[in-house]
Amino acid sequence: MLAFALEEFLIESGFEIAGVAGRLETALTMIESIAFDAAILDANLAGIDAGPAALALRARELPFIVVSGYLPSQQQSAFSGALRLQKPCPPERLIQALHSILPAQLILEPR
Repeated sequence: MLAFALEEFLIESGFEIAGVAGRLETALTMIESIAFDAAILDANLAGIDAGPAALALRARELPFIVVSGYLPSQQQSAFSGALRLQKPCPPERLIQALHSILPAQLILEPR
């Protein structure tokens, strides 16, 4: 439910959404098969550590933001070097983070 609310907020803020994955398997499939410019990755997808998704994003050289309630010391090294946001994260902070990892020409005007 939160993912869909966040998706709507991102669309209203001028971003195009390539997809939403609530499970690691879905995320890995999307990373391999969909064209996109950046990702927002929860460190835990339905109770499974999302480290493999972080590694797949790195392999494709795609920037990503890790959003997690866990401290960095509690997360896999696959997330190291990524921009991290601590939950709960205000949506406006997520928008700022996306602006910091995406080239300006990729960001659309808000609706």
